[in-house]
Amino acid sequence: MPEQTAEHTIKLAPEYARELKFEAYPAAPQIEGVWFHALKKNRSENGAFMEYVRLDEQGVQGLPGQLTPRQISVSWAAPKRINAFHIHVKQEQNEIWCVLQGQLMIWLVDCRAGSPTLGVKRKLVFSGEQPMMVYIPSGVAHGYQAGEQGATLLYTMDAQFDISDPNEGRLPWNHFGDDLWAEDMG
Repeated sequence: MPEQTAEHTIKLAPEYARELKFEAYPAAPQIEGVWFHALKKNRSENGAFMEYVRLDEQGVQGLPGQLTPRQISVSWAAPKRINAFHIHVKQEQNEIWCVLQGQLMIWLVDCRAGSPTLGVKRKLVFSGEQPMMVYIPSGVAHGYQAGEQGATLLYTMDAQFDISDPNEGRLPWNHFGDDLWAEDMG
């Protein structure tokens, strides 16, 4: 490996130099149609306030893409719970996710035939401390693992859940590899 043979200013003992590696920070992979939007959490000594969405006749306003809300739901995840993978294919169902409390490690995987980003996997870490939105198009598999404190997820959909014919396709939680959910020990 180049790290082992490279000349560095600080010399390490051989037993440490052999194990030395350096981090790389490549750009996060993009998935066609997925977009993000930062929310502003206004804090005071009494708590906090945040606008989630503004709506007009065309749907949400002021976001990078369009979505006409048909259902807004909340999910509470127990600590360390993995809930994966969901995918909506019977009919179009696009979603916007926002973590209100706690932390989620989210994985998105593009499964759409013909997509220019087919097979691309994207990891996100969302937290209630710095709320963000992510738009998840139909055909992009999505799942999460809650952090140590659990998490509260607010999600907005452009289709309504139909208990008589659920549009909740499932892929096994480890379909894309067990390592997706492994704890980062670095």
